[in-house]
Amino acid sequence: MKVLFVCTGNICRSPMGELLFPQFFTDPDLQVDSAGTNGLVDSPIDPSSGKLMAQDGIDASAFRSKRLTPQLALGSDIIFCFSKHQQQKIATIAPPATRKTVTLNDFAATAQYCAKEGLIEGDTYEERMQSILDNMSLVRPMVGSTNDIADPYRKEFAAFETAHEQIGKSIETIAAAVIPHTGRHVRQQALVD
Repeated sequence: MKVLFVCTGNICRSPMGELLFPQFFTDPDLQVDSAGTNGLVDSPIDPSSGKLMAQDGIDASAFRSKRLTPQLALGSDIIFCFSKHQQQKIATIAPPATRKTVTLNDFAATAQYCAKEGLIEGDTYEERMQSILDNMSLVRPMVGSTNDIADPYRKEFAAFETAHEQIGKSIETIAAAVIPHTGRHVRQQALVD
């Protein structure tokens, strides 16, 4: 399964999503990538995002940004973005990818609802994630709308911490639904240990 995280510049939020996601999902067939709708090409992760990754025990020094292309979008099984605006932008770049593009918070809320209601089917991560995606439009009225994860670019470090926490919490929620009884956000785990 190929999971793609998309933000605007591919240096703040989507790299954190790309690097955090494998901390919760250990499937060797899982591929995680990221890009930006207006992606800076070949830039390192923003220093504040990099600092937060280091606090999670993740080395982000090799990360380099890229721009979202139709090929990259269409080659992914699910695309997580961080705002409704990005979702619309992705639909413009790769219209056929619309059906598999969702905000991270919307997917997390739907995953939580589907798990609670016993609506997730399948034996593999891919089947279970696809099951949630397939249920999105059906359960939307019950789940309601979620907030975007704000872009911390050129803001205080606290804005990066907020985005990092929201991204980690959403991924944790997805993991708990897809693989019941899985781990917590890595920083929370460190506090417990």
